[in-house]
Amino acid sequence: MAVTKEQRLARVKEFGKNEKDSGRTEVQIAILTDEINDLTEHLKVHKHDYHSKRGLLMKVGKRRSLLDYLKKTDVVSYRELIKKLNIRK
Repeated sequence: MAVTKEQRLARVKEFGKNEKDSGRTEVQIAILTDEINDLTEHLKVHKHDYHSKRGLLMKVGKRRSLLDYLKKTDVVSYRELIKKLNIRK
């Protein structure tokens, strides 16, 4: 199931400066993480859905780029975000 509007708004409120701050790097990474988790669950059931797999890989690449940018610009925020989203194992 796709990420709903309410889930997106919750992530914007949690990681943004205000409820309209959806362009912030932390917010974009959090939303992409939710989408990646949903697609991962979908692909566990539908193994041959190659179009969704391609979309998943594109989202992972986009998140990786945003994480690299955040690490370059604000290391403290990067570490806090990784800890909150539980990205690294």
